[in-house]
Amino acid sequence: MSGTEPPSDSASGPTSPDLDFEHVPVLLDQVVTAFASVPPGWVIDGTLGGAGHATAILEAHPHLSVIGFDRDPTAVRVATERLARFGPRAHVVHAPFDRLHDTMGILRRRNAAPDIENEDVPEGVSGVLLDLGVSSHQLDRAARGFSYRQGGPLDMRMDPTSGPTAGDFVNTADEAEIVRVLRRFADERHAPRIAKAIVASRPIRTTEQLAEVVRDAIPAAARRTGGHPATRAFQGIRIHINDELGQLERALGDAIDLLVPGGRAAVITYHSGEDKIVARRFRDAAADDCVCPPGVGECRCGGAPSITLVPRKAITASDDEVATNPRARSARLRVAEQLGEAV
Repeated sequence: MSGTEPPSDSASGPTSPDLDFEHVPVLLDQVVTAFASVPPGWVIDGTLGGAGHATAILEAHPHLSVIGFDRDPTAVRVATERLARFGPRAHVVHAPFDRLHDTMGILRRRNAAPDIENEDVPEGVSGVLLDLGVSSHQLDRAARGFSYRQGGPLDMRMDPTSGPTAGDFVNTADEAEIVRVLRRFADERHAPRIAKAIVASRPIRTTEQLAEVVRDAIPAAARRTGGHPATRAFQGIRIHINDELGQLERALGDAIDLLVPGGRAAVITYHSGEDKIVARRFRDAAADDCVCPPGVGECRCGGAPSITLVPRKAITASDDEVATNPRARSARLRVAEQLGEAV
């Protein structure tokens, strides 16, 4: 949905025919543990997906409830059905996760959460969870156009109801813009060759066509190592189409601001670009740069740390989890706890 539309109430949607929406949540035990000590209240799951993490949090922690966000209408329908058994402890909203602050305000104003009075929709929350990237269900559905392994239209939108598609990008962007996207979002060292080949091969209509163009543009020697040669290009275009890094930057500030003292933000990333953004934002918020004179009492310059890192380094998956869920191999979980007053 666009940045100006109000979030839609998922309860109004039809019963989902998509209950095959399977996605094994990574670092599940670690996420559940991260929220064990937070104060009673609401946890925002900003990337709800198939509700795997949300379900585990609700089952393990009776003192917590979940407000789940997702911009994929299929995920919204499926998660609504899967979380129905938790009654008023679970609420699902169709909205992107970079609108956390705005959407919480809308919920309070229109009393959208089931069986909750306006004054009980929280100003602050006990936790925020972001599990970034694309879900297994999205990758496995050819019609969504995320995967070079599945023949389908060049779509790649997290919300297939709005915004330009990957096809729009590859068929209209100039060569310099394609190079910029592939370098910035995919660290693709063959970006100039790929961009030139894409422009020369237009129109490109399907994922299979794009994968073939990318593969043929990469030198033969480079194609023999590092997995499928189109992996990075598809990743970079997907991140660009969905403004994934921009959304993450905006959401992190909201996440920290919304937390009550003792509340925690937990973010799972899958590539270095995402992880660098999270690590930098958490590190900056945890830095003690206070320059207030001695004896002033509470910091007034805004330089005192607002969060602490728990732990200081990223959490990664065990060998056993990677063996059963290869997607966990690149996952990194960072957790921060709120120290000061929430906005």
